Amino acid sequence: MKGKLLKIIGAVAVINILARLIGFAREMVIGYQYGTSDYADSITTAYTIPNFIYIAIGGAITTAFISVYSKKLEGEDPKQFISSTFTYITLFIGLLTIILTVFAEPILHLFFGDLEDEVIELTKGLYYWMVPSTFFLVLSMWLSGILNVHDKFHLSSFSTLLYNFCFVAIAVVLTPLMHVDSYGVGALVASIIMVVMLLIGLRKEHLKYFRFNFGYSNDLKRLIIIASPIMLGGAALQFYAFIQRIFADDFQGYIAALNYASKLTQFPQAVLMTAVTTVIYPMLAKKVAANEKESIAALYQRGLNLLGLLLIPVTIYVFFYSKEFVQIIFQYGNFTEESTRMTTPLLQIFSLSMFALAGNVYITRFFYAMENSYMPVIISIACVFGINIGIIVAFKDQLGAEAIAWGTSISSIVNFILMVFLAKFMLKLNMTENFRSIGKSLILYAFIIGIMFISSKYLLVGNAWLDMIIGGVVFLLTFAGLLKLLKFPEIKMVLGRGKA
Repeated sequence: MKGKLLKIIGAVAVINILARLIGFAREMVIGYQYGTSDYADSITTAYTIPNFIYIAIGGAITTAFISVYSKKLEGEDPKQFISSTFTYITLFIGLLTIILTVFAEPILHLFFGDLEDEVIELTKGLYYWMVPSTFFLVLSMWLSGILNVHDKFHLSSFSTLLYNFCFVAIAVVLTPLMHVDSYGVGALVASIIMVVMLLIGLRKEHLKYFRFNFGYSNDLKRLIIIASPIMLGGAALQFYAFIQRIFADDFQGYIAALNYASKLTQFPQAVLMTAVTTVIYPMLAKKVAANEKESIAALYQRGLNLLGLLLIPVTIYVFFYSKEFVQIIFQYGNFTEESTRMTTPLLQIFSLSMFALAGNVYITRFFYAMENSYMPVIISIACVFGINIGIIVAFKDQLGAEAIAWGTSISSIVNFILMVFLAKFMLKLNMTENFRSIGKSLILYAFIIGIMFISSKYLLVGNAWLDMIIGGVVFLLTFAGLLKLLKFPEIKMVLGRGKA
């Protein structure tokens, strides 16, 4: 079972890596075509609200659905539950999409009123194209949730890859005809294609219970009760991006720069967390239903240890080679040296939050599976709207746009620390086995910091590609050597030689 699970996670991770790379290609194309100009700002701003609803509302509904649905997979009730959930999702998200479209202008002025008139007009045109994609994006996430409960992880992951590919391809092909509006068309058409693909996949798996059913069962009521706080929690996390956009209005070009930097730091943790939560969350919900406490505790402990072992070293590498990352990925066409200068320090600051953000997502899944979602939400809201905004307001005059990045990183780290304590006392879940394992981890990270500092200072040849390759080789050799020398048990687990 352990070997099969790791193979599934590995396969899903590979698909997610490809999907994220294609998503990165979109950002690279935007950087090449528009750099950190008003056009780039308008593309980023127009997609903010649809993406916010997709992640916050779609994620909450899907998470709650998996929690309820995975506990009742036998008999006729699951079919009724799927059809009634489909009905109410369609009505709710359809109505929300209409409202967002009809009141587009006041909504844009409410959240992004500090933008220049020219940027607002550009954004409004793109927004009208992108808002309808909200309906299809939320529906696609829910459809993916059904597939995941039935262990059809590859199909749900591949749908995201297809979405990103179609988004980029359509935008690039239509740019000569439609200029920036091509990105709006790409977002809408790609979301429709993703839903169609998922429906075909569900039909092939004989999971086609999508009839309108206005019945209101206890299970549907339970879904709403579970989803409501999760929605607030997901919204709180997505408000990081929202808040970045709002405060970046004061710094011309920095909406795009913040977007590029945050997308770079999101890549490794998002690939890992998407793969792990896609596969593990449905399994976790079933373990909770079976009251397998020891198995749940082991999954929590090993998962967090492995996340730290993977993401903290990557954070160190990204921090010391931020400039080379930005140059290699973005510095082409209209993305100039000045754009790199703007983006690099933001990337360094954002990179400090990689493990904390991933850890927050991972821990909250345990609360959600146990249908205990209110406290994580309260903590998230306090960190996002208290610590995050407090840091930005206090330091934006001195630090400029960097204060926005510091707000995200510091508040997410505080959020993680509070979540660890909350899980310990409310769920009886401990993060580490003993002080010996903590000591080994600290030695590992300290050595990597020292080696990467020396490498980034004294092993530079002046070419971004060569500097990155040299730094990468030094990093991998140091990391692999220390893992073997310090005998981390997680390595045996990954290789299939240890206890899962």
